[in-house]
Amino acid sequence: MNKLKVGIAGYGIVGKRRHVFINEHPKLQVVAVCDQNFNEDYLLNQGISYYNNINSLINEDLDILFVCLTNNIAAEVTIAGLKKGLHVFCEKPPGMNVEDIQKVIEIEKASPTLKLKYGFNHRYHESIKKALFIVQSGELGKVISLRGVYGKSRVIPFSGGWRSKRELAGGGILLDQGIHMVDLMRLFCGEFIDVKSYISNDYWKHDVEDNAYALLKDKYGRIAMLNSSATQWQHKFSLDITLTEGYIELSGILSGSKSYGEEKIVIGKRDEESDNGQMESTTIKFLQDNSWKEEIFEFVDAIINNKKIDSGSSYDALETMKLVFNIYYSDENWRNKYEIKEY
Repeated sequence: MNKLKVGIAGYGIVGKRRHVFINEHPKLQVVAVCDQNFNEDYLLNQGISYYNNINSLINEDLDILFVCLTNNIAAEVTIAGLKKGLHVFCEKPPGMNVEDIQKVIEIEKASPTLKLKYGFNHRYHESIKKALFIVQSGELGKVISLRGVYGKSRVIPFSGGWRSKRELAGGGILLDQGIHMVDLMRLFCGEFIDVKSYISNDYWKHDVEDNAYALLKDKYGRIAMLNSSATQWQHKFSLDITLTEGYIELSGILSGSKSYGEEKIVIGKRDEESDNGQMESTTIKFLQDNSWKEEIFEFVDAIINNKKIDSGSSYDALETMKLVFNIYYSDENWRNKYEIKEY
């Protein structure tokens, strides 16, 4: 089999990081990249074409398109790729709003032979996979509740300021980073049917949120508590899962910035004879992040062997986006200020 030819739309920090792991797959070859910051329309370097125009990239002879663009054009370029007959991997979020991903799904349905995957990368971290295995095995009983905090110290990261601008991002810290926690809560509990929330931009004063506080309830009455924050001065990732026969505590997440601490999981089993809250527990630390590689390799396997996209599908993207925007909608002041719909 010849190598599948890959184009990368958006060659910033994420696009370059994707390139590293695309290169590790023996069946992939990056032949073209595109970024608005390139000075010339294109030039050839080590067999790779460099464009500053999306149309030029998509008109290349490609098999796969990686979309690593700002939220306002991610869906548009994903649709263009699918219409061109390309398999598409798009970073999260899938667009500015729910309507964006709905438009993508319409085109996807008309292209049943193409694979579309979204970069909900946290599903591929070893701590998350271990926790999901325990939950699905039933060894600690059934899930009772979830508590999650995902925070960093500002809305605008070192990669640029577009995330603080509603016209480019569509939302703030919840849509940009907290969407990972929302996706994980769906992964462990399924869909949520009731949402209560408070949304705030009181500190950074952007026209996107710097804090979201939410209570989510599923059809079984299980509650998930979420705080997505851009005022978490010490970056933090934590997800606590309480089960009928024990608990799982996830903390830290291995990332490019290495600012969220070591990635580990604490597992405790309920002891009926203990009445003082003290339990024996096991701690497992994870020292390597293979999530980006595994995510890409799974995508390629689905393409080569015509498998269904099980994790990071357009359905996952749609339902996660609906939940994000229902969190926005639940705060009446935020809803009215930005004319947000319920889904």
